[in-house]
Amino acid sequence: MKNKFLFLPFFLMCFAVNMFAQDEIAIQDKYTAHNKGKFFVSWGGNRDSYTKSDVNFRGKDYNFTVADMKAHDKPKGYHIDYINPANMTIPQTNFRMGYFFSDHYSVSIGWDHMKYVMTQNQIANVTGNINLPADQAGSYYNGDYNNTPVDMSQHGAQEGGIAGGTQGNPPAFLMYEHTDGLNYINTEVSRHDDISNWLGLPNIDKVQINLTEGLGAGLLYPKTNTTLLGKERHDDFHISGYGLSAKAGINFTFFKYFYLQGELKGGYINMQDIRTTQSNDDKASQDFFFLQRIIAVGGIFRI
Repeated sequence: MKNKFLFLPFFLMCFAVNMFAQDEIAIQDKYTAHNKGKFFVSWGGNRDSYTKSDVNFRGKDYNFTVADMKAHDKPKGYHIDYINPANMTIPQTNFRMGYFFSDHYSVSIGWDHMKYVMTQNQIANVTGNINLPADQAGSYYNGDYNNTPVDMSQHGAQEGGIAGGTQGNPPAFLMYEHTDGLNYINTEVSRHDDISNWLGLPNIDKVQINLTEGLGAGLLYPKTNTTLLGKERHDDFHISGYGLSAKAGINFTFFKYFYLQGELKGGYINMQDIRTTQSNDDKASQDFFFLQRIIAVGGIFRI
């Protein structure tokens, strides 16, 4: 009898260990329990904020800086263009594809299509000089500037173009935007952590919640729309500089393969070679910080 009582605790302990092991195996067998070897792709939209920026404009007959230029994004709101293949690159969008080289880390490439529009209704201080030939309409602005306040909305200048659609004489001083767009082409390394067990989710193959953080770097490839001193704009894509970024987000994965992800992504952009007019002599340069708010949908899969 004594031996039977000694055997009972041993039996219960073995039974508990066996049940725990089965639970562990069941969790490990879940598709979403391991990420290594998986690919992912996502598409989404963003809203953007920018710090003020000193923007230098220079050419053969001018060199001046607009101090503390204010700018904003150009949102389209909820719109069918986000999923219309013919127009889906028109709004502010984010594309990313990547690969998990371990359960917790991924590497990806992406295209952040932001939009940057100089706030036209502002008075900014200008420092430098303008000395255009007298036969050019922009010579109206010739002179030396020393923290001189200039109204950026004078002579019909407005966001998106001239009021009435036609330049007058004198022309607008400056309209400046990267709206097709402020294209940040970048590579990111990110960490991913499943927090489903913190929230008591019973089956991560149905619903899984992950936290993600990452660091990125890349090139700026904007199509800059600049109307400057009445000159003909360049309006073509051009590698203009570089960017650095960091992000944090939350990921909701549904039924193993589909996810919704929200991110905050901030960084630094430095563009020292911005094309502004048809002349190769005319350039602009600026640097600033940005903040993106991103919502994206995507898929995760093995090949």
